This record gives sequence, C-alpha cells and structure tokens, in this order.
Amino acid sequence: MKELDETTGTILKRFRFDSAVFEKMRAGLVSNSPTAESGRLAVSVTSPAMEDLVELAPQASLEGKKLAAIGRAALARGEVGVVVLAGGMATRFGGVVKAVVEVVPGSSFLRLKLAAIQSAASAAATTIPVFLMTSFATSDEIRRVMREVIHPKTPIEILEQSVTMRLTSTGDVFHDALGRPSLCATGHGDLLPTLRASGALQRFHAAGGRLLMVSNVDNLAASIDPRVIGAHCASGKSVTVEVVRKDPGDRGGIPARAAGHLQIVEEFRLPIGFDASQVPFFNTNTFVLDAAAIDRDFDLDWFAVRRKVDGQETIQAERLLGQVTAFLPTQFLVVERHGPETRFLPVKDRAELEARMPDIQALLSGLGIPLAPPRSPSSDSLWKI
Repeated sequence: MKELDETTGTILKRFRFDSAVFEKMRAGLVSNSPTAESGRLAVSVTSPAMEDLVELAPQASLEGKKLAAIGRAALARGEVGVVVLAGGMATRFGGVVKAVVEVVPGSSFLRLKLAAIQSAASAAATTIPVFLMTSFATSDEIRRVMREVIHPKTPIEILEQSVTMRLTSTGDVFHDALGRPSLCATGHGDLLPTLRASGALQRFHAAGGRLLMVSNVDNLAASIDPRVIGAHCASGKSVTVEVVRKDPGDRGGIPARAAGHLQIVEEFRLPIGFDASQVPFFNTNTFVLDAAAIDRDFDLDWFAVRRKVDGQETIQAERLLGQVTAFLPTQFLVVERHGPETRFLPVKDRAELEARMPDIQALLSGLGIPLAPPRSPSSDSLWKI
C-alpha cells in the first residue's frame, strides 16, 4: 500500500475506517480464496408462503383506520423517530449529492423528505427526531444545507457512516486517476453500528423513543404513514420491512426462508439454481425498527461488491441493512407500489427523476407538501432560512 496522503488519512480517521475488516478482505483476495467474494448462503432457501406476508390495509378500510389510530397514538406519545439514508457516493447525479438535487423548483429530495416529516409532526402535535445518515462523500454538503434549515418539530442529528478503500481483484489498493486511494462508503448496513457508536440510539431511547422509521432519501413516497406504524405495533415483531410486488426487470433483495427463518435475502446470496423470479416481491429498503431490539451488536456480513470506477472493475466491502431480518423477528408488509397510496417511488438518476415526475408531483400534492419554501418565513413556518 502506498503511503497515504494527508487528505485520505484525515477522511479515514474521521469516518471510522476499519483496518481489520479491510485487511481481512484484502488477504482473501491476495490468496485467491474462494470465500473472499462468495456471499451465497450455504443453507436451504425456500420461497415464502403467502401467509408469511401481510398486506397493508387501505386507508379508507376499517382495518386501515384502526391501524392509523394506533400509529397516531404512538406519534402523539413521542415514540417515533425517522432515519433518512443519505450516504453513498454522490455519483448517480453527475457528482452532485442526491439529497440536495432539486426535485421541483425550490425543493430538493432532502427538503421534501423533511417537509413530510414536519407535516406529520404538526398533525400529531409532537416532535419527531430525524437522523440523517451521511457518508464521507455527502456529509459536508448536507451539513452545509442543514445549517440553513431549522424547525423545532424535527430536530436533526447527522450520523456519519464509515469509509473504506476499494481494492483490485488481486487485493491491491485501487488508486484513482490522481494516484490517490479510491474511497467508498460501506453500505446502509452501517446504520446499526453507527446509531450505537454515535450515542444517538441511546439518547433516542432515553427520551422515550421506541420506533425508528428508516427509508432512502430518494424515496419520497416512504413518508410517515400512521398505518405502517400501527401495523408494526400490532405485529409484535422487532422489525417491519416494506415489500412491493415486482415489475418486469426488477432485481433486489427478496423475502425468503433461509434454513426456515423468514428474512430478506439478496439475489447474489441465493443458492445456485434458486430462481428469484418465483418470488413476486422485493425489498424497498424501508423499515420500522424497535429501538430496544437493535441496541446490540449484529454480526452482519461484509460482502465484496464489484463496482466499475474510471472504467475499471474494483471491489469494495459493504454491509446490508436488510440482513438484520436474519437476526430479529420480522413482519413483511406488502405496500402499494402504484396509485395514490404508493409507498415506493425511488429515483436512481436524472432520467428516472424525469420519468417519475408526474407521480412525484401527484404524491406531493396528496401529502399537502408545499413545492417551494415560504417567501417570508415566520417562527412557525416550515422552513427558517
């Protein structure tokens, strides 16, 4: 390994670079170990039965209203917090941090996400703490933006996920065009240890917090829905994960039974010969987590993930949040993907943003979210700038 430059060394220290994990993966690649990149499960995997999944009741139904009442009560008691995953590498939008990309005039992904949370807090006459998980590539820009946005009903704490260095297939450190080690974030599975290491989880729990709703910053449809909170509370499970019915071409983690235990299994982990298409649902990366249940160490696997960087193939270590379902009792909640009650409108890049714009505008209208900050903010405004 070349001697680290000062900037790289500073980033590695600030964002909790784990040299032991790095060296273990590097050693496996150097020795050409067959396990270095193998994440496949070595146990039997079967498709879930229909009774393994629970359909979220429609808003207008009797059951939907019952669940919403349970959820609103939890919100009113101040038991609910929100985690917004805003880390990653800031590459999908041409090097611009996705969280601050303008979706509609005057409003970015992050601004709209926070507006929905603030609206829910106002409706419940409560405070909803927000935890933003950022990465070395997004944290400074998000911190700059957050200094301009203040609201008493949604206090914000930034959590910084860890960092690592990319490797070549032979275990050497991959260097960028400027000769510096190529850095990367370590996946959204870093949320669990980051919540604990920062003390945020303990502070949330000590203040009466019980549930954390987790979603990606680019999925504006994953707003606070009291029905989802109510469904989680009614399930008695430690985790609720939202799944949707697949559309043609969809790939991703699926609900499956591994050695009899229902959990999210990523496609690359499925045994050879298991046809993922036989499971018509997949993971949206939207969760409800019991704060008490996740206040422990989880032995999440580190996976060797291949990525193209500067036209070359690299390998980086990542952990996946969905793997927590292998450790805790989990409810798999089937939510709407299309229509006015959708909870899944992810946006990977500018082309998808343009394609989804009519659905996003309809969603924002239905949520009653203003499409731009007020011209003259008052002390009770949504945004104070």
